[in-house]
Amino acid sequence: MADQAEQAFARTFLNTLASQPVTFADDYQQRPENSLRRVPVLPIPVPEPPQSKAASSSSSSSSSSIAITIKSLKPAYSFSLQVNPTDTIAAVKELLAAQPRAPRADIQRLLLKGKALADAKLLREYTVKDGDTINLMLKPGSEWDPSSATATTTNSPTMSKPSAPLATPARRGHARIPSVVLSPSPSADQPHTPEKDILLTLDSASLPGPIQTEPLSTYGATVARPEFWERLWQFLQAEFTTPADALTAFEDFLRASKGSLTASQIARIRDHVGIVGMAGR
Repeated sequence: MADQAEQAFARTFLNTLASQPVTFADDYQQRPENSLRRVPVLPIPVPEPPQSKAASSSSSSSSSSIAITIKSLKPAYSFSLQVNPTDTIAAVKELLAAQPRAPRADIQRLLLKGKALADAKLLREYTVKDGDTINLMLKPGSEWDPSSATATTTNSPTMSKPSAPLATPARRGHARIPSVVLSPSPSADQPHTPEKDILLTLDSASLPGPIQTEPLSTYGATVARPEFWERLWQFLQAEFTTPADALTAFEDFLRASKGSLTASQIARIRDHVGIVGMAGR
């Protein structure tokens, strides 16, 4: 029993010592046999590895600026610019627009060897070199006059708004709003099935100016009423033995009266009577 007690005490004492941290003195030196063997290093300077030609050329080209010429044929004019290969085409347009007598950037089109240059691309992506010439064109509908003291860029006459409303000649019939009539094609099995048209009418506020109109004649006022065509359709159905003949006669009457009717009136008549024409006519 005494031996077992001593062994238990010794085991507990050793475990306690092993759990304590080991602290070395400042002048402690490890034994030579426990040290790693050092490899001798000779103090010889080693040059840096050379860079590749592509990397050196790209770094030099990206850091140095180049001179390009932007030339316009119509009208004949040219500009000289100092740009960087890392500049975008949009930046080149802004730089050109800042030059005297130059067009605005939003109407410029730059071309290199007949190929249009995209605004988001860089100059070096198109292999633009020092001394190259880039062609300048204007977008359709734009004008530019470099000969004036202050170059101005305007839109074409078709796009410009007139200073005063133009006089509109008098029209026959009442004032009408432009409209589009969409009619479904008749079925082959049921060629005379009545279907309603779809009328798309433009907003009258979008018209360019006031429309001068004349009063309707008695003939135009009569044929413009859908009730007239409804009675005519009933009369034709009673006179003709087949529905196809009655429909042919109705279309002939309506075609003869189209000079006095508008598209919206024709659509209203067909919707009221229930007869659909080909392509909404």
